[in-house]
Amino acid sequence: MMQADGEVMKQLRDELENFERIAEHLIPKPGDLPRLSGFDVHGGTLALNGILGGDHLIYVDFKQRFDLERRIQHAIERGRAEVVQNLRRCQRTAGIAVLDVSGHRITDALVAAMLHQAFLLGAIYELDNYGQITRRLFENLNTRFYQSSSPHKFVSMIYGEISEDAKFRFLSAAQPFPAVFSREHDRFMEVSADLCVSFPPLGMMPSFHVTDRDRTESLLGFKERYEMNEWVIMGEGDILLLHTDGLSEHCRGSEYYFPARLEQQIREVKDLNAAGIFDAVSGDVLAFAEPSDDISLVVIKMGGAGR
Repeated sequence: MMQADGEVMKQLRDELENFERIAEHLIPKPGDLPRLSGFDVHGGTLALNGILGGDHLIYVDFKQRFDLERRIQHAIERGRAEVVQNLRRCQRTAGIAVLDVSGHRITDALVAAMLHQAFLLGAIYELDNYGQITRRLFENLNTRFYQSSSPHKFVSMIYGEISEDAKFRFLSAAQPFPAVFSREHDRFMEVSADLCVSFPPLGMMPSFHVTDRDRTESLLGFKERYEMNEWVIMGEGDILLLHTDGLSEHCRGSEYYFPARLEQQIREVKDLNAAGIFDAVSGDVLAFAEPSDDISLVVIKMGGAGR
């Protein structure tokens, strides 16, 4: 009996290791980081358990990941001027998705992996049909996850696109809003509430504005159409921080790390490049207190790499 139990435990360990190996391939590699003129980007996740958890990052440097030139040529041949214009804009744009699945166990990475693949597959169709990623993709993803996931398993998300003209357009689904550090003012800047629109997590309520709305039942009703927020990164050396609630809720007793301690740390390392800032903040987060959740952070610095 004990031998049988040991064999079962070994099989379970082997299965978990196999799952980890599969999921590891979805973790962004250094070469996946967006390369945009005038910007330096770096990010990562401090997983609570091992190397995997409920947090996940997806980078979409359109010119690296997709053959935009061929798509532009196809659109020109078909006389689709608007698609051509959108694709050319994508050549100077990069997308960043920050996901936070409810829960922080290793197996919660399965839900993140499902969304990872669905998002990138949908992005291909979006580029082919519209020349850009539209809100329609997220409406369909939201309803798909509502129909296929547990009522207690949902995904908080922020998807944003940073462009070389210093604009940051993003959609928020119950994710903390980005923090903007101004080099000129040496502090975090307040952002008007009019520029901070958020929606429920993906999978909590189906979207009203989808074709299959009448085939979907919901006791809580339907989510309204997603809206995009548009911010402008104002000055050289300004820093935009995307993060999950693992950072904003990180605390030591009754003292929270965000925003005061984080602001202090950014002030001290603002002259570093994005990777240096990320490493410094990560080390300070761990020195401040033991995390109780996965923590993800993406640093976007205007002005290219620092020292």
